[in-house]
Amino acid sequence: PQFDDLTMLTFIYLGPVTSAAPSLDECVNLTVRAETANLEKVQTFIDLALEDNGCSMKAQTQIGVAVEEIFVNIAHYAYPSGSGEAVIYIDMDESSKTVKITFEDEGIPYDPLKNKDPDITLSADARPIGGLGIFMVKKSMDEVSYEYSDGKNRLTIKKSII
Repeated sequence: PQFDDLTMLTFIYLGPVTSAAPSLDECVNLTVRAETANLEKVQTFIDLALEDNGCSMKAQTQIGVAVEEIFVNIAHYAYPSGSGEAVIYIDMDESSKTVKITFEDEGIPYDPLKNKDPDITLSADARPIGGLGIFMVKKSMDEVSYEYSDGKNRLTIKKSII
């Protein structure tokens, strides 16, 4: 006789999952409101592309930290009078096994690369607040560049995925 309640779970296999992630040598983009609530959507978009293209775990972790830092900065500071959009472009390059990710917004012009790097030899208490995030981005990516044109900020990071 049955002793207690019974739970049943069924699955229907529909074949392998195909993702909307870009293949190598393809550029795609994601447009979101520049709000921290959309960080998970941005990270998922980037992670899918990296995983589907054989990115090493080390590179994926470094890219994830950089993506979070850049997107959160856009969400917090690009649109001081309200909220706007951010467009994230991801371009995988098969020949060089690299990924190029560009963050674009129409917020106030701001080049974070012009800021002086923080003095990391000082204790955390002696260092002024700010600047450490973009410093980490610059140190962990192979290339970081900024441009302002056509009323848009464009911050681009590039990293080997192997």
